[in-house]
Order: sequence, then structure tokens, then C-alpha cells
Amino acid sequence: MPGRITPRRPGPHRRSGRPRATALGAALATVLVPALSACGGDAASASGDATLKWTSTYFPAHWDPVVGGSGAQFRELSLVYASLTRTDESGKAVPDLAESWEYNDEGDRITFHLRPGLKFSDGEPVDGAAVKAAVERAQKQKNSALFGDLTSIESVDAKGLDATVNLNQVDYQIPQLLGQRVLQIASPKAAAAPEKLDQNPVGAGPFTVTQIVPGTKAVLKKNPEYWDADNIHIDNVELTSAPDASTVVSELQTGVYNFADIAPSQADAAKKAGLDVFVQPGFNASNISLNVNKAPFDNDKVVDAVRHAVNRQEFVDKLTFGYGEATNQPFPKGYVAYDPESEDAYPYDPAKSKKLLAEAGYRSGDIKLDLVIPEEDPQAEIVQSQLAAVGITVDIRIDKNWSTPFFAKDLTFSLYGTTGRDSAAQTLTAHFGPDGPLNLSTPYEPEGFESAIAKVRQTPLDAPEYPQVLQEATRAGLDSKALVFTYSQPNLIAKSKSVSGLPKNPAHLDWTGVTIGGKGAAS
Repeated sequence: MPGRITPRRPGPHRRSGRPRATALGAALATVLVPALSACGGDAASASGDATLKWTSTYFPAHWDPVVGGSGAQFRELSLVYASLTRTDESGKAVPDLAESWEYNDEGDRITFHLRPGLKFSDGEPVDGAAVKAAVERAQKQKNSALFGDLTSIESVDAKGLDATVNLNQVDYQIPQLLGQRVLQIASPKAAAAPEKLDQNPVGAGPFTVTQIVPGTKAVLKKNPEYWDADNIHIDNVELTSAPDASTVVSELQTGVYNFADIAPSQADAAKKAGLDVFVQPGFNASNISLNVNKAPFDNDKVVDAVRHAVNRQEFVDKLTFGYGEATNQPFPKGYVAYDPESEDAYPYDPAKSKKLLAEAGYRSGDIKLDLVIPEEDPQAEIVQSQLAAVGITVDIRIDKNWSTPFFAKDLTFSLYGTTGRDSAAQTLTAHFGPDGPLNLSTPYEPEGFESAIAKVRQTPLDAPEYPQVLQEATRAGLDSKALVFTYSQPNLIAKSKSVSGLPKNPAHLDWTGVTIGGKGAAS
């Protein structure tokens, strides 16, 4: 699915109940290159190599990018996999494996020209055939999480280093879409056995995997065949599954790690410990998801009552520690898709909420709802309290298998958080489209949205009218009665001062030019 729940903080996917490897499990783990001691830990430091020691809350459960690439694990997967395009600091698509591209005059076909001489880490060529195989696998593999993102693509023609993407509609969003998240490209040879690729990743990214202990640790080394290897100054990466949150700051302080994603509640402690806190911009947004196909949300007045019962600032004050902001849409303020005209469409007004419920025929206490979530979540308690204040009773029900009924659209009421998409149109369709995976009310869509999003796709990204067209589509989507957005916040990284600053590419971690302890700059 093109989105993932983010119960504790918006953005990357947190998998609850992820099993730790036991000693026996570690012994039986798939080992790709046994000699770990030569490429990590103290040995790496002693050799003078630049080693990134990254502990991640979002350690990949799947290394097949077709399966795991749509959740927040795309940041970790991009260590191994490159894409046709990537995102610069302005959020625009720039060359990656493809050095250039162009559309036909009609806007329904785009040809990507790949860089010559590139190879995957298994020696297979990076060419048009590899792009074709990647798209087709993402569309057809049964456990693909990406097929919903590729609905504009009819077919791909491959000829040498060219990949021509044939579209079933005019869609100028494709360079934005086929970037570091939706189409991370694996070796077709390795991907012929997806179950092996899932724990033995083979890409053309800046690093190659030398060892994986599933769910626990991955060791990687610099890929000398990466197209921009001259600007990668990190020699080794030790990626581990994050320990208990309470120990992350101290272990960064003592050098066990030098890079970690953190919750807003940890930022102050990290700063006091002398660590750098990197604020990474992104498209994170949390929402309350309603199913208008089920009572009581099949009544528009009840939906509007919920909209007016929500005090967004309470989410910000209690959950973001100064790093978030209230929002009623899936984009941060200042982003091209953010619609200022929709900014306060349903202001917090509990008196109005109560009035709407009475008009709908409900007395205080008549409506009783189960709020289904995958794990304990302070957001749920805020929702429970705010709705109780207007006479709606909410019972919080934890279901670790929450995702199955959510994506089957069987739930009535839930929470969701998304990291968004590099393509704003894809973010909108995922939330508001009739088949959108984040639309709990499928096949419902707000009136006018279909034509508004079609206009976005038909407008070149560099057209002067593009921002207005895009914001109009956002406005049309926000008429949806299926989602009530609450707050947004950036991603936070705590790092040792030995790790240099990172480019502020929205939602992505870009290792270009990053150095560790001043070493590796001449790599």
C-alpha cells in the first residue's frame, strides 16, 4: 500500500511487535558475506574508514523495494537502491540513474535516458530493460506495495539505455513519481527470485550489503560502481534496529551509534548531550480516518461535528515538543500544494459540534465508537478526550493486525499518519481518490476531485499556472468527509558532531558529500 500508519509520530512506519533475533536466530540468519569484522565496529574505526553507525526505528522488515519501498523504510532502502530520479532541496526531480528525460508533444509518453556504463552490484547492466522489469514487477507482484502508485503507466518499452514509459493519460508527474520511493530499481536477475531479494538486496545505489541479520542488523560498504561514488565519502554503514528509546541518546553520546532517528520528546536531551539535532523537512501529516459508508459517518452532520470537535493545537502542544504545527491538509505550509484558502475551513468549535449532533438526531452519549489502532498511541487519547467533550463516546481498541481491516476498508474509525509522496498528485489521490489506499471510505471521493486531479496531471510542472492548479486540487480533495487532518511535524535525526551536515532534501536522506570525522573526503 502506498502509505503506512505512524501511530506514535507522523512520518516513517513504526512496526509494532517486531521480533528481536535470538542468539539461535542470529546464528541461522542469512549471511551474505560472513566476514563482518573487516567492515564494521571497532575494526572499521581502527582502520581509519568512515563508518556510519545508524540505529533506526524503521529497520526494514523487507529489502525488496517493491514490498518495503512505500513505507518510511525507503530511506534505509535507498542505501542500496537508486532510482530514475531523486529529489533536490527544493523538492524537484533531478537526475539519478537517468541522466535526462523528455515527454512527447502529447504528454502521454516519457523517455528516460540512463547513464552509460552503470551496473548493479551483481554485475548486471543498468539499462532500459531493468527499468521495464522494475515497473512491471511493481505493478504485478502479488505483495507489491506500489501498484497503486503506477496507475498512469500502461507499459514500458526498452531499447538499450532508453526506457520509454507509455501512459494511459497525460501525466507530467512521472519524473516526480519515479524517484527514491516509488521506483527503487533492483537487478532483474536478482529480482527473478523476489523471496531471496527480500533479504539479499541487489541494487545500484551508493552502498552494497555485506551482511544481514533479519530484523536486527545490516552491514554495508561503499559501492565503487555507484554513478556518483566520487561524492560518497562514507566507507561503511552499520544499520541496526533501534534499542529502547530511552537509551538512544546515551548510546549516541558514548559512540555506540553516531546517527539515529528520534522522537520530538528526545530532542532536548540530545541537544543537552552535545549532539546535533537535524530537522529534516518532509510531508508528514496525521489524520483521523472516517468511513462514510458506515453509521454514524454516513450522516454529513456527524462528520462535520467531528471536524469542529477537533482541537489541532492540542496535538501540537502535547506531541511535538515545539517541532510540529496544526494542519488540516496533507502538506506543510509553504509547500507548493498547500492551499491557503482551505487553512481554517472547519475551525475548532465544540458548541457548533454539539449543535450539529443534535440536528442529526443524536443526544449526548448516543454515539459510541471503537477507535481501532495497532498499538498504544497518545493521539488516540487526545481524540477520545476531544470527542467526549461533545458527547461522543470513544473506546480505544488495539489490534496489532489493524492494517488488514484498514486497507480492506472494513473499519469505521481509525488514525493514520503518512510521509506523503514526492509527487503531490500521488499524495492527493492516495488520500482522496476513489481507490486511494488511505481513503477509508472507498469508493467515495469528493465531488470535483477527479477533474481537478486530472488537470494537475495535464499541467507541466514548470508551467506558471501549476501551483494554482495544484492548490485547486488540494481544495477539492479537502472537501472529503473521510479524513480530518490534525498536525504535521518534520523528521528528527540526532547525530554525533563527527557526522557532517546533510542536504535538506524533503523526506529523503541524501549521503552525497557527507563526511564522518573529517575522514573519507578524498574517497
